[in-house]
Amino acid sequence: MGASNTSREKQIEIEFLFLDLDVCTRCKGTDANLETALRTVQEVLQASGTDVSTRKMLVDSEETARKLRFVSSPTIRINGRDLALEFRETPCGSCAEACACDGGVDCRVWLYEGKEYTEAPVPLIVNALLSAIYDTRSAGGPGLGRSFELSENLKHFFEAKKAKKAAESCCSAEEKTSCCEPSENSSCCGSGGQGTAATCGCQ
Repeated sequence: MGASNTSREKQIEIEFLFLDLDVCTRCKGTDANLETALRTVQEVLQASGTDVSTRKMLVDSEETARKLRFVSSPTIRINGRDLALEFRETPCGSCAEACACDGGVDCRVWLYEGKEYTEAPVPLIVNALLSAIYDTRSAGGPGLGRSFELSENLKHFFEAKKAKKAAESCCSAEEKTSCCEPSENSSCCGSGGQGTAATCGCQ
């Protein structure tokens, strides 16, 4: 009798894409719920011989967003399919804080059993994982084959975040007084202290 084949035959690939894990409550909550869901189905994964690989990726630029075909934050994909059955967003104050976005920014809300959630509900993730394990139905919404165009909402976020980073990289009021003569502040740190990283000489 030949040796039994103990190799795993099934593979589930999970992608968790997000704009911020420092201050965004939706991203942090969804990340925690994903981990809870994975622990919940751990025994089923083992019993069915299913391997799971999880990639968590910060989407920090327009270029990255386009490459990943990033629609909204946060996003969970299971085997290339978006977990969210419908595309919905609402204003997100914590992400607006992350980018200092004038006019705010919208983030994903999740629809589950007729209710909206700002974090992906654990049962929604568990059901999608079980469906992927047993191939009973698609794991979620549309896959990556559909046409893609970066939303104005995300463009606004990345532009504001870039401007915020440039402003933070320039010298503070204290640095201006310590590193430059008053008569040189304009050329050293930009007019009125609003210079960009490229013109700031107080680093």
